[in-house]
Amino acid sequence: METSHDKSDSSKPAKFHDNRVIVIGAGASGMMAALSAAQRGRQVIMLEKMSQPGLKLRITGKGRCNLTNTSSLKDFLSHVGSDARFMRNSFSQFFNTHLMQFFEDHGVPLVVERGERVYPKSGKSLDIFLALITALEKMPNVDIRRNCRVDSLIIEDGSACGVRCADGTVLRASSIVLATGGMSYPLTGSTGDGYRLAQLAGHSLSPRYPALVQLLCGLKIPNELVDFSLKNVRLSLSRPDGKKICDNFGEMTFTPNGISGPIVLSASRQATAPLHNGEPVIAHIDFKPAVEESTLDKRLINDLNSSGNRLFHDALRLWLPAELIPLALQNLHIEYYKRLNQINSAERHKLLKFLKDFSFELTGTGGFEEAIVTQGGVCLKEVNPKTMESRIVSGLYITGEVLDLDADTGGYNLQIAFTTGFAAGNNC
Repeated sequence: METSHDKSDSSKPAKFHDNRVIVIGAGASGMMAALSAAQRGRQVIMLEKMSQPGLKLRITGKGRCNLTNTSSLKDFLSHVGSDARFMRNSFSQFFNTHLMQFFEDHGVPLVVERGERVYPKSGKSLDIFLALITALEKMPNVDIRRNCRVDSLIIEDGSACGVRCADGTVLRASSIVLATGGMSYPLTGSTGDGYRLAQLAGHSLSPRYPALVQLLCGLKIPNELVDFSLKNVRLSLSRPDGKKICDNFGEMTFTPNGISGPIVLSASRQATAPLHNGEPVIAHIDFKPAVEESTLDKRLINDLNSSGNRLFHDALRLWLPAELIPLALQNLHIEYYKRLNQINSAERHKLLKFLKDFSFELTGTGGFEEAIVTQGGVCLKEVNPKTMESRIVSGLYITGEVLDLDADTGGYNLQIAFTTGFAAGNNC
């Protein structure tokens, strides 16, 4: 819904603004905040700096939109970083079953796939966006203003009471919801505006890093291996002293300059801060996690003895998919045409080490332009976990990725966005 508006409404009496809520940002969190506030009878102005709302939502999950996860509350919280306890109260108001029912009620059938991940049955994130924007446009008390960037918040006597837009417009309201998103996928409008506005309001910020992102390394990745999917492997990250940072099992891929895929993205949440602070992080890949090292060594001995005349480069197919063989050859430094019966004990142990613990140092992460979420943000101690209201500025509510909250892949981050948006809109 588009409406014309005066350059400023700040001259109108205070009571005129008592029922008004301004939502800054029209992403998942902002749209849910606007809906829940409007359903309570509030007059809502939703300000979106881009020409279209929901741009990031439309591309999430590679265009499929993994909107939540059906796991139990306890399991769900185990996938949330920073202080997961912060979400307990708001999840009691609006959790995965509530979100699923919301979209079913708005004409979007859902399916639950592997890992308890929930998607629209159509496989199109656009359907999720359309359900939200259509619901908003049908509400007479919601005013959606596009191409409207907020320059600053208006705070008087410790209370948020309005915003000043880039075009000079001043809008007054009794409640402001800061739902601008983080810094990931900046082309969709997520350029960190919320952090700047929150900091100007007096909030402290934890450092922001790209998260759920590929990990970079100095390995030479053979062309045959790029984008090849490795299933059922184990990836662990450690410090140089051997102290383990994380351990993940599942699917991964090699990229032209690093590693990616579900278990890598999850691991990146633990790696991004140390890597961006110059601390060494070592990646360890176990290509045979279902087999104990001693058992695998016995198998290698048996294969070497029983296929003694077979050439080494050809025999690698006994233990590895073809796409991994060039990587093995360039790292094992075992003669290409050597026969298996010529492989000595030291070379066998090198092969065993490659299969069970192929390790290399990481050099960094992908940037915000490819990161799924932002790690870091507004300190959670400065926000009421029940209402999302700032403890520093009354009437200011902070939601979604602006908060110091991030989670693993699997629908957890979008649920956090929807839940914090609902809590803010329902309580402002």
